[in-house]
Amino acid sequence: MIKFENFVRAAMGVVALFILATSSAAEPAMTPIRAQIVAAPAAPTKQTTAQKQAVANSKLHNLVLQVNTNEPTMMNLALNNATNVAQYYKDRGEKVSIEVVTFGPGLHMLRNDTSPVKARIEVLALSTPEISFKACANTQENMRKAEGKDIPIIPQAQVVKSGVVRVMQLQEQGWSYVKP
Repeated sequence: MIKFENFVRAAMGVVALFILATSSAAEPAMTPIRAQIVAAPAAPTKQTTAQKQAVANSKLHNLVLQVNTNEPTMMNLALNNATNVAQYYKDRGEKVSIEVVTFGPGLHMLRNDTSPVKARIEVLALSTPEISFKACANTQENMRKAEGKDIPIIPQAQVVKSGVVRVMQLQEQGWSYVKP
């Protein structure tokens, strides 16, 4: 009987060793499967990244810059900001739309007879179509009354009924707002 128990213990040991050996032998076979399972999400991640990049590329970034002072330094700062933002998104391959909206004393920026940055705007309008210029009709009318003459606006600008309302409308549409 003792010999039988020893035999059973020995047999159980052999079975245990067989199970261990089988699982160890199976381990290398399972490794590629595990590698495939781990590697499988990598492909969708790359697609997701590519999809995110495509969405970013198709997204239109919108910026409104307000100019309401008759200071050449501030006008040039607004033009610098507009140029830098346009170049930033161009370098990234992304679309951007920038509006420079003038009202109050800032209308001088877009006046054909008093603009200290008229030449620069002419160049920008030709080289950077992403940047547009809006002049406030309310301010233009108030200046006409005060000066007793028509207030000419540069051809690169478009007159809007109210500069402040234009800024508000763009913000309500989700545009980013900057006042240099």
